[in-house]
Amino acid sequence: MRTIFDTDELEQIRDLARRFAVEKVALGYLDRERQGRFDPALMRAMGSLGLIAPELPEEFGGIGAGYLYSGAIIEEIAKADFTFAYVSLLASLNGQILRSFARPEVAKAWLPGVTAGEHLLAIALTEPKAGSDAANLGLRMEREGGHYILNGEKTSISANQIAKGVITFARTGRAEDRAKGVSAILVPLDLPGITTSKFANMGQNSVGHGSIWFDNVRVPADHLLGEEGRGFGQVMQGFDFSRSLIGLQCLGAARASLNETWAYLTEREAFGRKLAEFQGITHQLADFDTRVEAARLMSMNALWLKDQGHPHTAEAAMTKWWPPLLAYEAIHCCLLVHGHAGYSDGLPFNQRLRDVLGLQIGDGTAHIMKNIIARERIAQKG
Repeated sequence: MRTIFDTDELEQIRDLARRFAVEKVALGYLDRERQGRFDPALMRAMGSLGLIAPELPEEFGGIGAGYLYSGAIIEEIAKADFTFAYVSLLASLNGQILRSFARPEVAKAWLPGVTAGEHLLAIALTEPKAGSDAANLGLRMEREGGHYILNGEKTSISANQIAKGVITFARTGRAEDRAKGVSAILVPLDLPGITTSKFANMGQNSVGHGSIWFDNVRVPADHLLGEEGRGFGQVMQGFDFSRSLIGLQCLGAARASLNETWAYLTEREAFGRKLAEFQGITHQLADFDTRVEAARLMSMNALWLKDQGHPHTAEAAMTKWWPPLLAYEAIHCCLLVHGHAGYSDGLPFNQRLRDVLGLQIGDGTAHIMKNIIARERIAQKG
């Protein structure tokens, strides 16, 4: 559905993403999830079309497009395969971080491969004792000559076993310094001393989540991102971008479910009438259709604000807590309308339900997002 934010150029990239999603991505969604298998060839095909991190400059393989372009792409990909849309999410989040805070030679060595779909980058913030309390990190990073030595564990890290490198937050200062003592560094995942595990999650298994252990891992000091001791405050700014993308990722799955269910109502009969004639059903869908479209506009507005260089931290936080919850509720409704068929593994509803549920947790819970919104609003009034 075209919106006030859509230009002819944006519609062209959306159409390209839609065709790729329908023709190449959608058919393997359930099989990839059941097998827990990521498809690198599919990611390379996506990269060859210029559909990965188009907001990056041409020197890094992007096209210098607006941030809304990545929003349109992730929405279309998520309609076909929610989890494969992590390719867009991780590339845009980590691409922006490297572009802004990596040394030029490091960014040049890593980013063209990201936009080409040759490799993924993960991001590691969460620890066993530091989830929502993200600044309470225990992983240590100490300077020794031309390297930093890392020791500790990160957990629940997306793409931890399929990524080539991971942007890692670690403590370089005292524990009581909290966020002011945290630094960020790009760690190649093939370095000695790194081991990983994969969790048996409810969903998102083709990209996977798990732990990363660092045992005296030596990382070149020039891989530091931003300033030592200021990595948390500097690098975390990129999450405003990814939160808006997450909103559209979840809403893409919800929109696909709603479209499929509207079509089902015109085909299925009960008591001698089409289900489309029963207001008890159609009003439920109309309600969710309205709210999904409202949340989509809100998410696109946050990206538009970023494109215009306006403050958008509160707006981005709104897109992180509401759309994942709304998408879960909308998909749940669609599953119930399909009855036992929706509950089975033959249709995608229960898989989508499990997939979107993960983003009510990952990348910041609703409680944390509401704290951010309140903080921003109070600061504006101060």
